[in-house]
Amino acid sequence: MSTVVGWIRRNLVVLCGLGTLVYMLAPNVVVMVFSFNDPEGRYNYEWAQFSTEAWSDPCGVSGMCDSLTLSFKIAILATLLATVLGTLVAFALARYRFRARGVVNSLIFLPMAMPEIVMAASIAMLFLSMGMDAGFTTILIAHVTFCVSFVVTAVKARILGMDPALEEAARDLYASPVQVFLRVTLPLAAPGIAAGAMLAFALSFDDFIITNFNAGPDTVTFPMFVWGAAQRGTPPQINVIGSAMLLAAVAIVVAGQIVGRRNRAKV
Repeated sequence: MSTVVGWIRRNLVVLCGLGTLVYMLAPNVVVMVFSFNDPEGRYNYEWAQFSTEAWSDPCGVSGMCDSLTLSFKIAILATLLATVLGTLVAFALARYRFRARGVVNSLIFLPMAMPEIVMAASIAMLFLSMGMDAGFTTILIAHVTFCVSFVVTAVKARILGMDPALEEAARDLYASPVQVFLRVTLPLAAPGIAAGAMLAFALSFDDFIITNFNAGPDTVTFPMFVWGAAQRGTPPQINVIGSAMLLAAVAIVVAGQIVGRRNRAKV
């Protein structure tokens, strides 16, 4: 008994880490397993029998792929705009001194700290006061609004961790400011920019509350479709899309790790 207790004490951190991973990944495993289910009724909550029909026809549910396409369009555009704006803001906050810099630095965190329902209602009221019709444009603006903060945080952390001696060395070698930025600064900041972009895409694609407040009658994103479908039934095609997104995310992470190891090996 004492041997078992001693082993647990020595490996407590590892056991806690493994338990956390199991807790986090278990729902994803359930979603993937039930994507191969052939439910007897409208709800895909109980296992009936194995089937690959949902994988062979992921667009078999009316309107689902249209909502998925809309979510991808909004997420891609929001990611591009938020990444550009967030990167510029991050460089301004990290490299330059100006009036109200501390205020701007504090306001950047408001969208992350503010309850999402409050932010959704505030943005919706702004659009109503401006007379804008809810739809694709209002959703895009709302997504960019809260995605910028996450991009700024990721890029700014990367910029503050960069070694200024590398840029100074490039200037000592008579590189122009544009050459220093394109060949030294931007490659060094690229991991932070990529992390911010991936985070912005995931948040935009997954958002429901802010989207629901600012969407029009003809703009149904994938999260809104899933919410509506859950009231009438949950087809296994929804699990297929969720599983495909999980596998794509894992593939991107693995590819990033492989590229990073190869780059470190070259150095």
